[in-house]
Amino acid sequence: MERFDAIVIGGGPAGSTCAWQLRRAGLDVAVIDKRDFPRDKVCAGWVTPAVVETLRLDTDEYRAGRVLQPIRSFRTGSMAGHMVETRYDEVASYGIRRFEFDHYLLDRSGARQLTGHAVKRIERAGGLWRINDLAEAPVVVGAGGHFCPVARRLGAKVGSTESIVAAHEVEFEMTDAQRAGCAVAEETPEIFFCDDLQGYGWVFRKENVLNVGLGREDNRNIADHVRRFCDWLAARGRIPRDMPSKFKGHAYILHGRSRRISSGDGIVLAGDAIGLAYDRSGEGIRPAVESAVIAAEIIAGAGGSFDETTFAGYEGRLRARFGERGTESGLPDWIPAGLRRAVAAKLLGTGWFSRRFVLDGWFLHRRQPPLPAS
Repeated sequence: MERFDAIVIGGGPAGSTCAWQLRRAGLDVAVIDKRDFPRDKVCAGWVTPAVVETLRLDTDEYRAGRVLQPIRSFRTGSMAGHMVETRYDEVASYGIRRFEFDHYLLDRSGARQLTGHAVKRIERAGGLWRINDLAEAPVVVGAGGHFCPVARRLGAKVGSTESIVAAHEVEFEMTDAQRAGCAVAEETPEIFFCDDLQGYGWVFRKENVLNVGLGREDNRNIADHVRRFCDWLAARGRIPRDMPSKFKGHAYILHGRSRRISSGDGIVLAGDAIGLAYDRSGEGIRPAVESAVIAAEIIAGAGGSFDETTFAGYEGRLRARFGERGTESGLPDWIPAGLRRAVAAKLLGTGWFSRRFVLDGWFLHRRQPPLPAS
């Protein structure tokens, strides 16, 4: 049993960011993850300049031996309507590969890495949290994603009553022949909203790597939706016909639908463990990073003493940053489905709506300034 000032469960962007901030504050931190790094992670994989700024990411250093694809334009629309290309004068986002990105952030954090350990026991004794008889600390950060064991400890009903989004995707390096059969430009991700407005698919080229996926709120028969989407893309020459057919899946909760408790007695959650993915885009890296920064600031300022009052202001800070949780956010149910689809297809095919709402608002959050890290 090793003693630390703080234990972080989960080595993804939320966990590594929290650990990085705590280490910078002088705390002795351990990160526990069931996987060894680098590890595969299902994610479309882009980060905005706001995330880069909060993480103080040295882009020149990062791109040495890693994928960092600048994005200066997007093609957006519905599968039944017109596609619109929106261009920016500056880099609007960056494409990354999550197995590289997460590994880099975890190593940079400076925390003790206890990887390859699935969390099986979380026990409270003598004012300390004990994890697997492996490590103990007065405070634990749950950053293990949707299925985080710390979230379960706080009462999350994983896989039962929660309303989730399911996403399937594949990412692979293309051969010369596959590149010739892929019409997607490197700097221009393509986003296709489903006709029923229950989700969207994407095709994202990061240098020689192609990422294809689809996520839906109505996740019944999602494999069939993914298959039809890929057939539709291939028929239009957007993706190579001989791309891999084995997709990986993951689940998450949209911010507006999450009712998870965010903290307890010497315990706090961050990122997807709470359910902070942006409502309309499902993007979760920025909320993960920013919630981790907020949690780390509270921990660093607690002076090593933690009880049920330590994180009393945490939920309020999350709401101030991301809005209210546990509220629905779509179009009103009284609007007929056919009318909603018709209006959405028309709006998604217009340049001003795509730039102002879909991209600047839903996906890039350009109007919200970066959260400064201490």
